[in-house]
Amino acid sequence: MNIVFFGTSQFAVPSLEALHKSKHKVLAVVTQPDRKKGRLLQLSAPAVKEAAVRLNLNVLQPVDLGSPEFIENLKSFKADLFVVVSYGNILKKQVLDIPKLFCINLHGSVLPKYRGAAPINWAIINGDETSGVTVMKMNEKMDEGDIILKNKVTIMAYDTAESLSGRLAASGAALLIKVIEKIEKNTVKFEKQDNSKATYAPKLKKEDGLIDWNKDAVRVDSHIRGMQPWPGAYTYLNNRLIKVCKASIYTKTLSGIPGEVVGIEKDGLLIATRSGAIVIEELQPESSRRMDVDAFAAGYRVKTGNILGSR
Repeated sequence: MNIVFFGTSQFAVPSLEALHKSKHKVLAVVTQPDRKKGRLLQLSAPAVKEAAVRLNLNVLQPVDLGSPEFIENLKSFKADLFVVVSYGNILKKQVLDIPKLFCINLHGSVLPKYRGAAPINWAIINGDETSGVTVMKMNEKMDEGDIILKNKVTIMAYDTAESLSGRLAASGAALLIKVIEKIEKNTVKFEKQDNSKATYAPKLKKEDGLIDWNKDAVRVDSHIRGMQPWPGAYTYLNNRLIKVCKASIYTKTLSGIPGEVVGIEKDGLLIATRSGAIVIEELQPESSRRMDVDAFAAGYRVKTGNILGSR
């Protein structure tokens, strides 16, 4: 099949690589424009663009998906199928109608659960035991298209959004190839989504990363893991922002008020929650480097009884 691929983030790279290795032909790769990032605001290419260049594929980076020039360019490929994975923009009808067949999308949840921009993060934040991927036929509404295939993946106790995303991306890439084979053989079946069971996973904002120590240790741990790598979980100590890079649930019984430093051990900083405690193993003070607890405690004069919380 002749395919135009739409994708931007790292989550989409395994799918692009799988298509490139398959018998199908990737005619072009559509990705978002390069963006300025970091303190120096240097232009940075999307992960999909870097992969496409490495694979010697034709790259398109439209600023306006609806411009007549871009629409005509897409039509000129005469593609059978558009494949969309973590592209970051909603495709309108004038784009969806271009391929000879239709457009399919790989989504990072088992739909209709977690429609929206951040399904992987919210699955971990909410303490789910399983996540998964879904390939659907796209329509004009966000993540509401008919389901073609889906696959569940277990969420491990140590998973961050980043580690789970990697496994889901690999699972999704394999699922995409299966779906395209079914489409090619005309054996594909469509399942309507049950909108009454739909839940939503809104895009995360920087302020979502703030840790609420008044929750229990299990919820705090899920929050920290679900915020990795962005926006990152953080708290404040003496009005200074501290990003929590690595943490776990403390298995022994400890008491203290939520957010209180109740112990400083070799392997971590013990912080009380509403129920139970968290071990902070690595952290990063604002405008500083990532460090272990020994270095942090020595440099910032941390002692038991200090309180972590909001500014």
